[in-house]
Amino acid sequence: MKERVLIISYYWPPAGGPGVQRWLKFVKYLPDFNIEPIVYIPDNPTYPIIDSEISKEVKEEVTILRNSIKEPYRFADLFGSKKAKAMSAGMISNHRNQTKLEKILLWIRGNMFIPDSRVGWVTPSIKYLKEYLKNNPDITKVITTGPPHSMHLIGKGLKKDLNIKWIADFRDPWTTIGYHKELKLSKRSKAAHEQLEIEVLNTADHIIVTSKGTRKEFETKTNKPISIITNGYDITDVPKVALDEKFTIAHIGSFLSDRNPRVFWKALSELRKENKAFKDAFELKLVGRVSDDILETIKEFKLDSCTNNQGYINHKDSLLQMRSSQVLLLVEIDSDDTKSIIPGKLFEYMASERPILAIGPEESDFFEIIQQTNTGKIALYSEKDKIRDIILAYFDLYQQNKLQVYAMGLQYFSRKRLTERLAAIIDKL
Repeated sequence: MKERVLIISYYWPPAGGPGVQRWLKFVKYLPDFNIEPIVYIPDNPTYPIIDSEISKEVKEEVTILRNSIKEPYRFADLFGSKKAKAMSAGMISNHRNQTKLEKILLWIRGNMFIPDSRVGWVTPSIKYLKEYLKNNPDITKVITTGPPHSMHLIGKGLKKDLNIKWIADFRDPWTTIGYHKELKLSKRSKAAHEQLEIEVLNTADHIIVTSKGTRKEFETKTNKPISIITNGYDITDVPKVALDEKFTIAHIGSFLSDRNPRVFWKALSELRKENKAFKDAFELKLVGRVSDDILETIKEFKLDSCTNNQGYINHKDSLLQMRSSQVLLLVEIDSDDTKSIIPGKLFEYMASERPILAIGPEESDFFEIIQQTNTGKIALYSEKDKIRDIILAYFDLYQQNKLQVYAMGLQYFSRKRLTERLAAIIDKL
């Protein structure tokens, strides 16, 4: 008989974007390890990105519990503002370019909704799930996944009232994540976030994080056991496809304002001026939501004429775009706060068998993974010449029809292998 485990998540199909992938795949594979997942999600969420195709991946036999949620982002339409709607998708403008309305909305989000705008779902969820768990006494373990970190407050409430075993899964850090600085937090609000984080970390029975950096940070705040389970790739999602004829460098996924590598744009601009063969062959491919700041910078460096901006596409099609691209661009914010962030798309990049050009802060956790798996080259924001050399080396191989990757150890990042590690934690709890 399978052990039944309750999983509490805000993001679930038809939500698009990276937040939904992690637990969609865990739920897919947990039954293979004698665990039956019961998934609790909002009944009427405001998802900023919709992927109609992804719902097909949810097996009919999975038990889904739904409960109504009230969200302040529903009122963004009342402002009639493109900026307001973009914020709900995480597209926060660079602070220099923020409108007055955006600054107001950020202040409201940071100071009136702690820890986040889904906090109103906490109390009704605790009430609903307490009743459900009392009627299903064989469910003795709960997993919450955030952000939004309000999900962890639901777990904390159930732990307090029912003394149930609880695993808190952090896909991203909490108080040290980069966008916290954009929320205009008062001293009182900042302290409230920090207090809630400490309470969650010290109440949960087990903590799961996605990187070494986050584990190191959390170890200074709790003595509870902390395990690393990274994001990963699902081999069944990766079809074969023909390569682009052009020398395409592609960025797949949301391209946020603070991930604006001017050094990269400058290197491309110089190469197009100096190398006619490169200019004729090169195409910048953008797949996903791109901030206005990024598009303006591309135009500034006169790269708009060679840019193919496809906008948001569903997850399945984005995987095809990864596999067809000559080179894949991975960019993280140039900040100490982002060293522990491992973008979820990294693992799908690696599985696509295309070389990666990664730009980020020094000692980034994702740099180590790229180097260990031999899936690409890394550079800092300060290393324009190195970026030029990497691009040219890739271009030379492209011209010789020899641009390929010889990856190592990718099997450790398959979704099924990662789920096996999760199942072992659940079993021991």
